[in-house]
Amino acid sequence: METAIKLKGDKVIQQIPSIKDKALRINLNENIYGTFAEIGAGQETVRHFFRSGGSSGTIAKAMSAYDKDFSDAIYGVEDDGRYVTESRLKKMLTFEGKLIERRLSREKHPNKIFFSYANTVATIDFAKQFKGHGWVGIRYQIEPDEDYNEIILHIRFKETDARLQQETLGILGVNLIYGAFYKYNDPKKLLRYLYDHLDKDQLEIDTINFSGPRFANVDNRLMSLQLVKNGMTDAVIFNPDGINILPAAILYKKNILALRGSFRPVTKVNMDMYEKSLNMFLQESKVSKENTLVIFEITLSNLRTDGEIDERDFMDRAELLCSLGQTVMISNFQEYYKVVEYFSNYTKARMGLAMGVNNLVDVFDEKYYRHLSGGILEAFGKLFYRDLKVFLYPMIDDNGDIITSENLKVHPRMKELYKFFAYNGKVIDIVDYEKDNLKIFSRQILKMISKGERGWENMLPKGIAEIIKEHQLFGFLPTKLI
Repeated sequence: METAIKLKGDKVIQQIPSIKDKALRINLNENIYGTFAEIGAGQETVRHFFRSGGSSGTIAKAMSAYDKDFSDAIYGVEDDGRYVTESRLKKMLTFEGKLIERRLSREKHPNKIFFSYANTVATIDFAKQFKGHGWVGIRYQIEPDEDYNEIILHIRFKETDARLQQETLGILGVNLIYGAFYKYNDPKKLLRYLYDHLDKDQLEIDTINFSGPRFANVDNRLMSLQLVKNGMTDAVIFNPDGINILPAAILYKKNILALRGSFRPVTKVNMDMYEKSLNMFLQESKVSKENTLVIFEITLSNLRTDGEIDERDFMDRAELLCSLGQTVMISNFQEYYKVVEYFSNYTKARMGLAMGVNNLVDVFDEKYYRHLSGGILEAFGKLFYRDLKVFLYPMIDDNGDIITSENLKVHPRMKELYKFFAYNGKVIDIVDYEKDNLKIFSRQILKMISKGERGWENMLPKGIAEIIKEHQLFGFLPTKLI
């Protein structure tokens, strides 16, 4: 038998199975059996299974209900009349899964593990104005007598050719099915393997949710974080229940007020800033409470400790913000203008940013904009493009003086630029703030918690201290109390 040669200095290279090998491995498993339902971009996923060989033992049915009336007759009519939605995908997965169970006897096939794979997508339009998007998912078993697991994701195409988008979708589908069966024990790896034989500039995955017995211990907020961390998307949003929400669905045509922070932990300062800035934002013209969304944004840089992202720390912060009923966004945006650009993809309505004095001073620091050909002026053109306003929360300096928009100091070169925006009403002071809150700093609270000191509880919003103690967040240990 020939022995493989290994040389000194060789590195271990991870062998990624080809798309054909992935499809073939599934086809050759005599127990995996299911249906493919693909709408909007051909039958690109099932094509790989047909071509790899041995598909008759895996594919019960492959279909594409392109005609809307046919689709409605099979899966039912959507309340909003749309077809590229999560609701439609879930109906497809459930319907096809139940159908195969009705048509195949368990007595005759005791070892079969069933699956239904589906996608409903819209590829790029003829005018190339809308690049297209879609929902992709799989509902499947690992054991014959086990309940179904489900993985559902939303994608945005980045390519500008419909044929290329179809091919990309087909590869993604094979990766998803293969990962679902062979990587379910490691969801983080499963997520990364979705991009096998694909590049990040081909498609974006901006939402993913895992459910079912094999994913009972998976926190979808943590999976959201992985999407941003792995560069699969720039931002993810989850609601107070910890459920990943499609950004387009929650941001569309909304007035948006955003607060950026570390929220480690969320303090009375954060909530006072939120409440006061929201009241001011609602006084703006065309801004109503019913059509306004408040976003608490945490950036990846705010999650890093010693260069690494502390996932436990992230979950602690997320849990507290969710307990306060807040919508949370995790983003990869270092600069504020990128946040505004991101929101502008989904809404043309009013926007506001609530921030402290130090953050505003950073906004006027040129070093953050050297990569732009137009420098800080280009950034500010993007930042204040949609009549955006900054609601400024004051700070207290070392001398005990209150710093507001009237007396804050920016770099001398930025002085006139700052005065221009302040004079034109782009920076508005929050005046009815709680003065006692100005002496509260989250880093001080963290230090007190870690040392087991008392008194930090009074610096937090109602109910937050109890959650920290109950779940022992941020290193809290009852035995440490002094």
